[in-house]
Amino acid sequence: MLISILSAVIIFGILVVVHEAGHFAMAKRLGVRVIRFSIGYPPKIFGIRRGETEYSIGATPFGGYCRMLGDEVGEEPRPEEIGDYSRELALDVLDAARQHGTVIYGNSADERMLAIAKQVCGNEQAGGTSLALDADPAAAREIIGRELSAEEAVVLNEINATGNVDEAVKKITEQPDRILVKSYGTRCFPTQALWKRALIVLAGPGANILFAPILLTLVFMYGVPVPLPVVGDVKSDLPAHAAGLKHGDVIVSINGKPMDTWNEFAETVRSSNGAPLKLDVKRIVDGSAVHESIVLKPTRQDEKTVTGKSVPTWVIGVTPSGDAKIQRFGPLDASVHAVASTWNLTGQLIVGIASIVTGSTPIREALGGPIRIAQMAGQYAHQGLADAAMFTVMLSIELGIINLLPVPLLDGGHLLFFVFEGARGKPLELKYREMMLQVGLFLLVALMAFVIFNDISHIVQG
Repeated sequence: MLISILSAVIIFGILVVVHEAGHFAMAKRLGVRVIRFSIGYPPKIFGIRRGETEYSIGATPFGGYCRMLGDEVGEEPRPEEIGDYSRELALDVLDAARQHGTVIYGNSADERMLAIAKQVCGNEQAGGTSLALDADPAAAREIIGRELSAEEAVVLNEINATGNVDEAVKKITEQPDRILVKSYGTRCFPTQALWKRALIVLAGPGANILFAPILLTLVFMYGVPVPLPVVGDVKSDLPAHAAGLKHGDVIVSINGKPMDTWNEFAETVRSSNGAPLKLDVKRIVDGSAVHESIVLKPTRQDEKTVTGKSVPTWVIGVTPSGDAKIQRFGPLDASVHAVASTWNLTGQLIVGIASIVTGSTPIREALGGPIRIAQMAGQYAHQGLADAAMFTVMLSIELGIINLLPVPLLDGGHLLFFVFEGARGKPLELKYREMMLQVGLFLLVALMAFVIFNDISHIVQG
């Protein structure tokens, strides 16, 4: 159980980092300020600031977020938002001093900010007072290794003039400076062009989907177990049983074509169209390997697809024994196989989700919650690194696809808002967006409650 929980936490952690890193990298690339990059939700148990961003870990492991400057609703910035932005700018200066190697004395971040403001923006006078001046470029370069930006100079001048960071933020909140307002509008998310906001939102799911072939390439280079064409169970009343196939038989060839893997064997049977097949079988008899030729004719039997539909399929009535070999690929072949596998998995997952929506597949059978995922993570972890990585790939693609669904609170919901905005030429009114977000929250909470109950009922029923 402990391995299952740890495996699930590690896998979810990796996928959250990948997802949020997509938002983060695109936002940075397009000039949007990222205030916090968090793995897990509050309460915060660890945090460190580097540059403009605080990197933190929350106590709730299953999730994370990338908080950008500005509210998502995209209205005019509120005065308190400008005040918060001014504090972020002051922290930027403090971090720049740290990176420059300057030692700033003070018991708190606010005291160190005030010390920098006095050195950069004021002259010390007798009695410990200071005279407010414009920022001194030479002093700034000496303390933080560069000149202050216009908005940083405004904030430090206010801190120097009031002698207190909180008072300075309060004054800026009450009377926002136009330089700060302009800078805020340039760096915040809601004021960006529609295409920029769409790219930032798409980057999260896109990162999850792109992560799949990258990880798969490494998996294929590391080596993946490939099932061998060794017979396991032989089902009665089907052609294999009637022809005399037995447990442990090795399928060497079919109609003279060598069979190296179980998948090749199964595909040959499925594509036979019912024509007779001549199997060259290797069998152990009294400790010695003997070869036998067996001729049989596949029969049609209904098998369920990923959509839950029954489709007639040519079968002979055998299952694999589980024997496998480790197959390794070179970098180029691994990349090709990884892209092809990602494409196939993505298609299967899309079809599977569509079958749930249309009702072809019962929801209770198709959906699993955190308990079920933890169980599966533990099972794959026990089977080996390659299997655990393949499970991670599947979840990563699934996370990317699900996040693109047009449900408010998901990335697809934001994209839906952007579609309305593009069609109307302006954003939806705040009351409608808030109403849709509340509906989305209700749906997600209801879905989470359902899958957890579903997981528990599966455990109780065995």
